[in-house]
Amino acid sequence: MTPLKFIFLFADSQLLFWRENGRLLLERVVKGTTRDRLKAAYIGAANGDRPDFYAIFVAAMKGVGIVECRMIASALSEADLAFLNDADIILLAGGDVEAGWRTFVTNGLSNHLVRRHAEGASLIGISAGAVQLGLGYLKLVPFIIGAHEESTNWKTTIERLSESDTTAIGLPTGGGAVYHEDRTLEPLRHPLVKLSLSEGEVKQTHLHGPQKGTKGTQD
Repeated sequence: MTPLKFIFLFADSQLLFWRENGRLLLERVVKGTTRDRLKAAYIGAANGDRPDFYAIFVAAMKGVGIVECRMIASALSEADLAFLNDADIILLAGGDVEAGWRTFVTNGLSNHLVRRHAEGASLIGISAGAVQLGLGYLKLVPFIIGAHEESTNWKTTIERLSESDTTAIGLPTGGGAVYHEDRTLEPLRHPLVKLSLSEGEVKQTHLHGPQKGTKGTQD
């Protein structure tokens, strides 16, 4: 398998079909690979394995030439695990963050996902799935992640902050980020919201361009 190692963090499913400079964003995942052999796994534990959400995933993968797709059931089977072990792309779906996480811990996916990314699989987290890729859960991205919480001024995300220099990244509706192997965080479509806590006060800034670690262009 060609090492890919992208981590995409999407606030919602819009970026699955979004075009940048006339090309689908997901073209980045398949660029330089043999498309007809790629496999894509969908993990819907956060939404109870809803088939209508899986259908959106299948349509998005078809758009970039990937036709070998499988829903990895919450009741993980040997066949599911075999497919997951051969998947080039693994998507963590949106829904209930905590319900999905409990399932990951129970069925062992929490360990398998970390292992598969280390082996070269690209990961895509949508909404709850993006949150699960960050601190407090899989810890593959070194930030607390929040998604589409503009209407509450990132209330739930802020509640997860601590005084220990923890930084949260908010993904605005319709937007997201790529976390690269060199630890660069690249905003997609919209600026990211950076949230930090200092002496009991929450500081909120916007990140407009690629960020090395947590530093970079702000407003």
